[in-house]
Amino acid sequence: MDRSKYRIEKRHGQSLRNWERMNTPETRNMKEDAWVEMGWGRLVFAHTFKSNPGIVDAMCSQGYDTRDIAMYIIDPHVVVALAPDKLFLDPSHTFRMWSHDYRPCRVTTEPFTIHRLSTMEEANEINRIYAACHMKGADPEFILDNRAGKERTYLVAKAIADKKIVGSVTGVDHVRAFKDPEKGTSLWSLAVDPQCDLPGVGMALVRHLLEHYFTKGRAFVDISVMHDNENAIKLYEKLGFKRIPAFCIKRKNPINEHLFVAHAPGAHPGLNPYARLIVDEARKRGISIDILNAEFGLFRLTLGCKSITCRESLSEMTTAIAMTKCDNKRLTSSILKKAGINVPRQILHDTLEGTLGFMEEVKQVVVKPVKGEQGDGISVDISTRDGLENALGKAGEVCPQVIVEEFVRGDDLRIIVINREVVAAALRKPPSITGTGKHTIEVLIEKYNRRRMAATGGESSIPMDGETIRCIGLEGYKGSDILASGEVLTVRKTANLHTGGTIHDVTERLSPTLRDVALKSAAALDIPVTGLDLMVRDVEGEDYAVIEANERPGLANHEPQPTAQKFIDFLFPETIIHGTVHGDGPR
Repeated sequence: MDRSKYRIEKRHGQSLRNWERMNTPETRNMKEDAWVEMGWGRLVFAHTFKSNPGIVDAMCSQGYDTRDIAMYIIDPHVVVALAPDKLFLDPSHTFRMWSHDYRPCRVTTEPFTIHRLSTMEEANEINRIYAACHMKGADPEFILDNRAGKERTYLVAKAIADKKIVGSVTGVDHVRAFKDPEKGTSLWSLAVDPQCDLPGVGMALVRHLLEHYFTKGRAFVDISVMHDNENAIKLYEKLGFKRIPAFCIKRKNPINEHLFVAHAPGAHPGLNPYARLIVDEARKRGISIDILNAEFGLFRLTLGCKSITCRESLSEMTTAIAMTKCDNKRLTSSILKKAGINVPRQILHDTLEGTLGFMEEVKQVVVKPVKGEQGDGISVDISTRDGLENALGKAGEVCPQVIVEEFVRGDDLRIIVINREVVAAALRKPPSITGTGKHTIEVLIEKYNRRRMAATGGESSIPMDGETIRCIGLEGYKGSDILASGEVLTVRKTANLHTGGTIHDVTERLSPTLRDVALKSAAALDIPVTGLDLMVRDVEGEDYAVIEANERPGLANHEPQPTAQKFIDFLFPETIIHGTVHGDGPR
């Protein structure tokens, strides 16, 4: 019999009272009714409790909005039956790594370092990453006050190039928590920044935690992972983790609602992340949903006698005239310019010689179709005749009319305006890869794409098309070249999410000038929901140029800003009640 399975079955045995079943010489010193405060909730060690009602009390005595987890449940069916309105069986698997099965990795060169968390800045960065990964964070002061505690260990990964925190993992020592006779530990809250372009961060964090505990003489490390988290399961299996028959119970609350509440009629798994985000928020408020076409993100929201049809964030509240103003990039520029808003100089391509003359005047240009979305047909930083001809041809495949625009240097800023309010602002950065000294550029892009696809629900990846090849070539490389360890290579000039770009929230840093520009632009276009694209030198400064306005901006990937909530507030203001909403419980 498998050793891990034998230990669990030996411990969990026949069903009587939990503590009586374990009252052996090796367990008499074990702490009773043990749990550890994690900051995001309690980690309850259910097998140390004297009775099943005691487990229920421990799980239900905390705040309603905490992420409490009871692990090593001996009688999960009995415990849930004692409080079916409060508890549910978590649909996760438990994996274990035995110290004698672990094989250390000999790779020593990585573009990041891993160390114990030690500063308030690092604690805040962990919470930023948790929010981006849709995980509940912990009070930074709690983490720091307990960083030297014997029960918990916090590790962070820091990029060498820019010193930014890109990942974190937490470990719990069971020996310190409840004098575990089996000398076990567990791993929690593994998170890697979805915008991180460094390969291997998650695996390195897990390895460091394993080695930390095994060098202390601990026997195993357990981890609980959602049954459908295929990427995480592959990572743990690759390291050598084996599944064991241990179960978790969680509390029914808004944090876990998606795990125990059946989808309402009309829910559809085919919706993209942008539509699903809105539909999920509407469902929380008791708004009924009718999916009209999942492929196009088309759905109808109904509350009482009021119905509004949407295509993602484009709703019937946006007029056809306002949509036209945004859909035609040349018209957008003209309207904004008349409103006194800074826009780049541009021309409508007519003849090659005339366009060449414009390029010579402004030095560098951006070529894009008059109509288009998601970065299709756009070429940036063009300065040669051959480059211009190729860019014109690519843009012409998307739309017969092509704009040639002055290239404005700076950072790509997206500002979301909903109902005359700036809801979110984010810097959009072109995709870049970091060399390892052993992988080719093509392989690094493949690894990058796997991470971005997982982080964005399949919405973001770098296409290996002519534009990517051109940008790699501009830096003197080919796809088959091996990039030196730590070297950063930008592989696209555009920052569109759909072509691999990353999004970094800067809402709180946005200057009053840029906020006013966004609101003034939305008013000039007479559009209630829009995503404005600006080129800026500094998000806290005053220099800018508005380059586009989007009538159907993606509201996902702007964590922690409440974009979907604000959108539903706009469509159904009657669901707002004193800072909270119908059907959503405490916030």
